[in-house]
Amino acid sequence: MSKADVIVGIQWGDEGKGKIVDKLAQEYDMVCRSQGGHNAGHTIWVDGVRYALHLVPSGILNPKAVNVIGNGVVVNPQSIITEMEQFDNLEGRIFISDKAHLNLPYHSLIDQAKEKLKGDNAIGTTGKGIGPAYADKINRIGQRAGELLNPEQLCKNIMSYFKENKVIFDAMDVAVPNEKELLAELTIYNEKLGKFITNTTNLVWDAIDADKKILLEGAQGTLLDIDHGTYPYVTSSATVSAGACTGLGIAPSDIGVVTGIVKAYTTRVGNGPFPTEDFTDAGETMADVGKEVGTTTGRGRRCGWFDAVGVKHASRLNGCDQLSLMKLDVLDGFETIKICVAYEVNGERINYVPSNMDNIIPIYEDIAGWDSVVGCRDYDKLPKTAKQYIERIEELTKTKVGIISTSPEREDTIIRK
Repeated sequence: MSKADVIVGIQWGDEGKGKIVDKLAQEYDMVCRSQGGHNAGHTIWVDGVRYALHLVPSGILNPKAVNVIGNGVVVNPQSIITEMEQFDNLEGRIFISDKAHLNLPYHSLIDQAKEKLKGDNAIGTTGKGIGPAYADKINRIGQRAGELLNPEQLCKNIMSYFKENKVIFDAMDVAVPNEKELLAELTIYNEKLGKFITNTTNLVWDAIDADKKILLEGAQGTLLDIDHGTYPYVTSSATVSAGACTGLGIAPSDIGVVTGIVKAYTTRVGNGPFPTEDFTDAGETMADVGKEVGTTTGRGRRCGWFDAVGVKHASRLNGCDQLSLMKLDVLDGFETIKICVAYEVNGERINYVPSNMDNIIPIYEDIAGWDSVVGCRDYDKLPKTAKQYIERIEELTKTKVGIISTSPEREDTIIRK
């Protein structure tokens, strides 16, 4: 029996998981998504071509890999249909759990209406309907992908749902669907997705029993986890490695190597605490050089220095065996690079992440910068100060940096043994 290796984001998402999953997926037989929805955005560069994925696992670019969308994912049918149209010959290469909950158009309308009502207290959600879809799941009133196989019954269930909640929908100015149009839409979803919907739990179990190499691809990041993130500025699912177990139906004993993905600096999309956010020219340079625009939202990402306190915390939560340090090349040319080694809260120095991250003052160390690491594929050939930076990250986070990315290209990656 094999173990399933895990790729998990360690910051607030957008760490560069797509590139690493794509690179590693060339060696795996199966790549699985276990949580989140089309609010996730993975950007992959291969031979100068940019691919933006939201629901489809990054293993899709490996023609030999089977790709699984697990029961913990909320699936927007139109979004995944659009993504799948980018690729040929997908039958037998991608499967959707019949237990994955559906994220339908009215979920995004609810999401946007609720966000608007919050005014200045808005979370900064993507507006994709992820929260409302998960809320329906938890409230036991959601619709699952397997129900797409019977569009007529699903249509009746949705219309009943609107009838039962009419007062709420009226208050949010969310219109009741036209039943005939809804049935036509669901019928199209069935025609295009029906053959891909199956019991993916058994599919993954069979792969484990057959000693196949399996990679579990996380979405978003640890600091957005519904329980362990910067609540309430979080996503609606379990983004930590443990969430992969419930999101696919596998046991903790089935988990193999856990790789945490981090940027060489820090970014965040939307509102919420960000202790190391930099409002000077340095932050602007990171944003410009790193092309920090959200794959899903198109919003500019807030940028700041590497937060070793947060990464140490997240690494422990996930049981990381190693870190993959992304976008090291974005820091090229900085005379001095800052790294957050502790926090100050109410005049006290702490080295842990408090449950309330408001009013944190970062405590920095300065490390000398370097000229360029672009395209480097050998650790020994990195500039001395770049290696010092990496080794300091290892010391502070108590986690080995096993993978280093030096450009967006798949092959510009250092694998340390």
